[in-house]
Amino acid sequence: MTVVNEVVMALDHLTGGRVVHSPNWNSQMKHPFVIWKNSGISGKEILEKPGLVYGDLNRTVKKLAVCMTLSEHDIELALATGVDAIVAHHPIADAASSGGVTLKNYLSLYDIAVLELHEAFHGLHPGIPFLHGHKVIFKDVHYGGKEGNVLFAGTVLPEVRVLGDILWRIDSFMGGDDEEILLKTEQEIRGISSIADASTVTRGRIVLGTAETPVKNILHIFPHTGFSTCDLRRAKEQFPETDTVVASISRVRDESELIREASNLGLNFVIGNSHVLEIYENGLPLAYALDELLPEVEVVVFRERVTSIPVREMGGARLKEYAKTMATNYLVKKVRV
Repeated sequence: MTVVNEVVMALDHLTGGRVVHSPNWNSQMKHPFVIWKNSGISGKEILEKPGLVYGDLNRTVKKLAVCMTLSEHDIELALATGVDAIVAHHPIADAASSGGVTLKNYLSLYDIAVLELHEAFHGLHPGIPFLHGHKVIFKDVHYGGKEGNVLFAGTVLPEVRVLGDILWRIDSFMGGDDEEILLKTEQEIRGISSIADASTVTRGRIVLGTAETPVKNILHIFPHTGFSTCDLRRAKEQFPETDTVVASISRVRDESELIREASNLGLNFVIGNSHVLEIYENGLPLAYALDELLPEVEVVVFRERVTSIPVREMGGARLKEYAKTMATNYLVKKVRV
């Protein structure tokens, strides 16, 4: 029989001791991976605490789910499929991770334990660079002295010779063609050709250079971590042999200053996997590790799939009529004061 505490110990093992052991941790205690995340938006800061967020350490775990970002979808799916504990990659927060209600009430109602990792998991394996076709020769997770500002410098793997090889490589690992087939099938079943899916519209692409442009030395950046044009210039000076920038997890707009600076520096620029595919990049290795460390536990992966549907094409005839009635009779026609 496996209990929640053994899940905590397994996470501590695979992270090399980065997990908080006590669920009673408080702000007076010091821990290098307990981090306040605060961008200055009033009232929206969150404490990232790797380990058990909620649940009984002695609760039996027969089935465990790994997800990226906990939401009510995961909580409901967990109850419906017999999941006892959820390990989320991203930080968990009251209301934001539980459908607008308090976590404690929701999770205690369903008797589900939840744990988180995030920064404590980052940097433990070279998978993301590997998927993007290079071997890391330099890594800094605080580049320029900025918390979480990650930079990899690498040399391409033998099978990667041109920029097109990078895109083909990540697409083959991520199953891009299967995602396109799945989307097309849904469009046909629903009779809505304009449905868009996050996994397909965010596929990698080349911004500077062509599919046939040679590539040897890569700077791999993650724009959402705060990587700036100053960081790019400094990195190019530090690694003058660099010919290509790969941006992944987060993306950049075509008019981005990073792209303009890369062009000024004579660099190619490739956009790789987006954040929606991190369930494969980080979630799946985590799930496999837990599957090996907890042989008595059934491990599953909760994968998010987000689609975009024009408002007047969503749902069947009865649902459309319901939505229009509620909107017209109770929302739009309110008396303005």
